[in-house]
Amino acid sequence: MSEWKECTIGDLCDTISDTYKRNDETVILINTSDVLEGNILNHQPVPNKNLKGQFKKTFKKNDILYSEIRPANKRFAFIDFENTEKYIASTKLMVLRPRKNVVLPQFLFSILKSREIIEKLQHLAETRSGTFPQITFTSELSPIKVMLPDLVTQEKISSILSALDDKIELNNRINENLEQQAQAIFNDMFPNCMMNGVVISSLIDVRDGTHDSPKSKKIGYYLITSKHLKPYTLNKKEANLISVEDYIKINERSKVKYGDILISMIGTVGLISLVCDNNIDFAIKNVGLFRTSQNENLRFYILNYLKSLDVRNYIEQHLAGSTQKYISLTELRNLPIFIPKDDDLKRFNLIVTPIYNQIMNICIENEHLSALRDTLLPKLMNGEIDVENVKI
Repeated sequence: MSEWKECTIGDLCDTISDTYKRNDETVILINTSDVLEGNILNHQPVPNKNLKGQFKKTFKKNDILYSEIRPANKRFAFIDFENTEKYIASTKLMVLRPRKNVVLPQFLFSILKSREIIEKLQHLAETRSGTFPQITFTSELSPIKVMLPDLVTQEKISSILSALDDKIELNNRINENLEQQAQAIFNDMFPNCMMNGVVISSLIDVRDGTHDSPKSKKIGYYLITSKHLKPYTLNKKEANLISVEDYIKINERSKVKYGDILISMIGTVGLISLVCDNNIDFAIKNVGLFRTSQNENLRFYILNYLKSLDVRNYIEQHLAGSTQKYISLTELRNLPIFIPKDDDLKRFNLIVTPIYNQIMNICIENEHLSALRDTLLPKLMNGEIDVENVKI
């Protein structure tokens, strides 16, 4: 640690407020909801007309977007692409530009996404008065003290963390490809499923996950909401916990089992998650639950059906709410589903089961890689681990 020096976040970067002034026909708007855990989620162009007032900021490659609201939600992104001219960020996102003569952009981003910094910022945000837990660059972020090694050591640390992130991203792309294969097989074997469909609640149990949630506790069972859903895993790190006593009181219809299929009913309606974790018990809120345990052969069929264009259109047509869109449990239960013949279903499962086994194994690997990265990150960032002895 003798070569490490103490500095502040403000010593390492500047906050940029360059206003968009181009006249592009289309632009890409980046709100706080469009960034998450390092990535920009939205790249969809929209007409450059009547834009909301908060969309003003421009950014460049190697900049960092960091939300001013609720730091614990991890709404931040590292800009790793060149063509940013048509992107406009919300004023609720700080645009942080690293001072490259003292810090590598990736190393600064590793500092800003570390658990220690996020927890510190969340605490500072909650102590401020206002509607939302919020931070500013000048008052909360800039004064935070960190230890900084020389540029050579920064490069070594960044390469270790990047190797893990790159492997996780590669796995995600493999899974996306495998899912597309499974969906293509489904569409080929079962076209026009909804057209011939009937309501079949006797075969597929659509359960209610919209109960009044108990108060959060420090220990106990996870309480999963729509924002915690991932395709084959759940974001348990951000989920609240409820007590054992409260979990016991919850109706069985809100408790989830291995093989259940979850669908978000509010917010980003229609997100699908297949529960593949056999070692966790949890309850759900504002999440629909499709249970096929009475006929496990339907599991992958229903999973693909819920991701089909027919169902996306059905959800879009049956959304309710003005401020925040949602779909009701009644509408989910009225969703018509065509059940194929046993021979066709058996043939479908024979083809796609190996695909989904591979997808789930990759998800488990990514969970382990993420845990390794999260364990290494603070130890590398404070010099506790000698980078010369780490090989990925």
